[in-house]
Amino acid sequence: MSARGLFISFEGIDGSGKSTQARLLAEGLRAEGREVVLTREPGGSPGAEEIRKLVLTGAVDRWSPETEVLLFTAARRDHLERVIAPALARGAVVICDRFADSTRVYQGMGRADLRPLVDALHRLVIGKEPDLTLVIDIAPEAGLARANARGAAEARFESFGLGLQERLRAGFLALAQEAPGRVVVIDGAGSAQAVAAEVARVVAARLA
Repeated sequence: MSARGLFISFEGIDGSGKSTQARLLAEGLRAEGREVVLTREPGGSPGAEEIRKLVLTGAVDRWSPETEVLLFTAARRDHLERVIAPALARGAVVICDRFADSTRVYQGMGRADLRPLVDALHRLVIGKEPDLTLVIDIAPEAGLARANARGAAEARFESFGLGLQERLRAGFLALAQEAPGRVVVIDGAGSAQAVAAEVARVVAARLA
């Protein structure tokens, strides 16, 4: 693993706490002396951050699901080329707050039935999966309440309401069944410290 790096992604519905857990894991691994690149999607590179502004702000009907797929894939390609692939090549641990599974779930299952399009574009343009994906699972009501309480400007998807969050949770759990060797579901209902301890346990086993 150390020779080629390790690619870890965090997934979950809005307000699941995945961003906090990604940060805590990065801090823990850095304390062990590992090189860690903590990044996010959409975004993570200058070009991808510009696309992030387009897709996460504005009215709910600003983009169709099909257009969202194209925008997210373009951002991901730039992110992969400029940040993720170089870091993995030098042996770093890359921790990414969302990756392709978010597009599979949000646009492929949650917003529309576009999974075949999402998968086809991923094969053609991205061609990379994380070594380990951690889904932070939380009740949709609790996640949406957390997300809305943040009052962030990037709240376009939260604006779709509870129904979308319920579909998203079902989608992430379905992905865990689809790819059990890669996707691990972590109960996100406990304290941040308790969840982080479970995340650290799973990652330590994979690093070993």
